[in-house]
Amino acid sequence: MGISGNRVLYIDGDSSLPVLKALASDTRLLILSLLSHNPMNISELAEAMGLPHSTVNFNLNQLQEAGLISVQYEPGSRGSQKLCAKKYDEIILRLPGANVAAETDTVTVSMPIGNYRNFEVKPTCGLASESKIIGMFDDPRSFFEPDHVYAQILWFGEGFVEYAFPNNLPYGSVAQSLVLSMEICSEAPQYDPDWPSDITLWLNDIEIGTWTSPGDFGGTRGRLTPAWWLEDQTMYGLLKHWQVTEEGSFIDGEKLSGVTLADLNLGSKNHIKVKIGVKDDARHKGGVNLFGRKFGNYEQDLVMRMAYRFPQDKPRVKVR
Repeated sequence: MGISGNRVLYIDGDSSLPVLKALASDTRLLILSLLSHNPMNISELAEAMGLPHSTVNFNLNQLQEAGLISVQYEPGSRGSQKLCAKKYDEIILRLPGANVAAETDTVTVSMPIGNYRNFEVKPTCGLASESKIIGMFDDPRSFFEPDHVYAQILWFGEGFVEYAFPNNLPYGSVAQSLVLSMEICSEAPQYDPDWPSDITLWLNDIEIGTWTSPGDFGGTRGRLTPAWWLEDQTMYGLLKHWQVTEEGSFIDGEKLSGVTLADLNLGSKNHIKVKIGVKDDARHKGGVNLFGRKFGNYEQDLVMRMAYRFPQDKPRVKVR
């Protein structure tokens, strides 16, 4: 069982909880320290730590369940012995929340779908992380659960969810376009590919336009949809790109409305409100499914990309 250096474990979402719980122990941290250079068996660890074999074995089991150590059984003088080795030298944790990336003349923000700041939903509704249902089915109170930030799919028959994206346009710049992409579809009981829904997008409380989703898609497992998710449920959505420019608002290049960037008044706000939902007077009230980067077919969360420019002629300051 060889050991090599520079082994990194990347964790995020609710998959990070078992690892963090395993590390919340002085005893287990000491075990990991002792295993830094060479594998050791239980007797060697117990002697080095001055602890009973049973205590060492219990803590080793916790580390093994969290995936932090590997275990092999090798012949010993009294049967087989448990030989343990540390699997990683470094752990990198991605905290819940928006991920911001800046490029030349472009700012991109990736927002987890569970990181909403406001909502109003009615059944059918619910949330799930990559590993479990959050709260209970068809209970709007589940959207208040602390684990909602880990959601990788959320759905509702009526209502909306609202997000606050940071406005990271550089001071003095002028937005040229705003593109919001998401994997989304209708919400039917279980699933139904012929279940239209009029889904509306609002930015800074301005109605951008409405797109009619053709249905709620299932029957074939999404590329990223976890194996535990039931076969008779929604599996994936469609990747849609909503765009606002100086000429108007579009979805996948098709014009939705005459709302322009000037109407959004981006320069005066430190955040951008994004609201996704179905209006009370919609013709097709078929609900919404939103997918995160670990569910459906597309490995992304809600992504906002803003292109900007700096005016060529900046006002000059008069010196008196």
